[in-house]
Amino acid sequence: MGVKICGEGDYDGAFKYYTKAAALGNISAHFNLSLMYRNGQCIKKDEKKEIYKFHLEEAAIRGHPIARNNLAC
Repeated sequence: MGVKICGEGDYDGAFKYYTKAAALGNISAHFNLSLMYRNGQCIKKDEKKEIYKFHLEEAAIRGHPIARNNLAC
């Protein structure tokens, strides 16, 4: 659902959806939040990369293949 909303350009809605899904342990939501923080979509760009890395690492730890590749796990 978040991917569809994001694809339609509703970054606020996608951010809310991904945040709720990530809190429930959804690995794709963690990965997509990492991209939103990296790109500064709907939110202030994460210049220090702390929040971006948190969500990317959560996705990688739980087995998301692209997140693992991005972290070179």
